[in-house]
Amino acid sequence: MFTRRHPYLFFLMVSIGILSFTSIAVSLISNVGKDREIKSGEKVGVIEIKGLILEAEPVLEQLKLFRKTDAVKAIVVRIDSPGGAVGPSQEIYREIRKTLEVKPVIASMGAIAASGGYYAAAATDGIVANPGTITGSIGVIMQYTNFRELFEKIGIYPEVIKSGKYKDIGSPVRQLSEAEEGILQEFADNVHQQFIRDVAEGRRMEAEDVQPVADGRIFTGEQAMALGLVDRLGNLSDAVEWAGREGGIEGEIAMIYPPEEKPSLIRYLMDISETEISSFLQRVGAGTLNGGYLYAPTAGN
Repeated sequence: MFTRRHPYLFFLMVSIGILSFTSIAVSLISNVGKDREIKSGEKVGVIEIKGLILEAEPVLEQLKLFRKTDAVKAIVVRIDSPGGAVGPSQEIYREIRKTLEVKPVIASMGAIAASGGYYAAAATDGIVANPGTITGSIGVIMQYTNFRELFEKIGIYPEVIKSGKYKDIGSPVRQLSEAEEGILQEFADNVHQQFIRDVAEGRRMEAEDVQPVADGRIFTGEQAMALGLVDRLGNLSDAVEWAGREGGIEGEIAMIYPPEEKPSLIRYLMDISETEISSFLQRVGAGTLNGGYLYAPTAGN
């Protein structure tokens, strides 16, 4: 009876159940063999930045932990990210720069370390990429969807009351004015220049040398190395080896990952379900715009 009356809801619940079980299994398998207990002996700490960079706090806390842990002589930031929001990317950049004053930090690029992912990598002492890593994308993008013509077709005419001339800038129910386009372009250009400035500082380059390759294009790891955006070609082990030697470790180098927070099973399942429901709704067109009218500006993602 339930399946006949609510076939889509039933399908959604079953899908969430399968995805939740799969996510738990993948999480458990991916953590097998990862040393997370800080014991005696000199080690290289490995911090992972995965997926969209929408918050910085977990990475900041891990950097702070390894920075004050004497057994950790160097840090590798392992990046597999297409980018994300500007603010969190900048926060990670700043924390890495602070950490360099205490111990070496090397970036290891996985499949992709572009835009905000490259922003974070640029803060380190050196960058190791695979020849086919997707990187670069030094740029900023802002976007929104305009529903004005659709609303007019179905007879919806929104009324807006505002306290400032530009308070509803980027509204999805009307066309941007020429002045508003200018304001948003100036905003994006300013953030772009911040990106270029930080890359130049981190890579010990002149901003004028970064500018020509900071038009949003992507590069392979091999291309990026030829342009001075990457230092070496190699994998995670190569990055760990480099970091360990920079940290003064002799002999075999051991890795250590940050200790994991262990939420309750119920909280874990709720978090997964919440994520899957949000993802499902976005796929069927029920997603909402970030930050009100405008998508939050992202570092080229």
